[in-house]
Amino acid sequence: MTKTILIVDDSASLRQVVSIALTGAGYSVIEACDGKDALTKADGSKIHLIISDVNMPNMDGLTFLREIKKNPAYKFTPVIMLTTEGAEDKKKLGQEGGAKAWIVKPFQPAQMIAAVAKLVM
Repeated sequence: MTKTILIVDDSASLRQVVSIALTGAGYSVIEACDGKDALTKADGSKIHLIISDVNMPNMDGLTFLREIKKNPAYKFTPVIMLTTEGAEDKKKLGQEGGAKAWIVKPFQPAQMIAAVAKLVM
């Protein structure tokens, strides 16, 4: 069975780069442009992993993380924060919100795929 990954980022070009890397590694991808969009796309269907930016309009990644974890269908879904934010206080908020990994942009696709492979069950 193909594993599904939700990518949440306001940059269409970044979503495309991540999507190409993930589909090339055999994953199925759902894209969302911000946290609000992602919540509408997380409709209870099985999502094996979420990759989210932090700084986005409408709903930032840390707020999205807190909201998605309230949904019983996604309470245990691993989340990777993929962001330009490297500040320890932001990382701590992400960890407290349930993020399993924090990757700082720019990133190497191979690094991201390795983190995904470790977290996708």
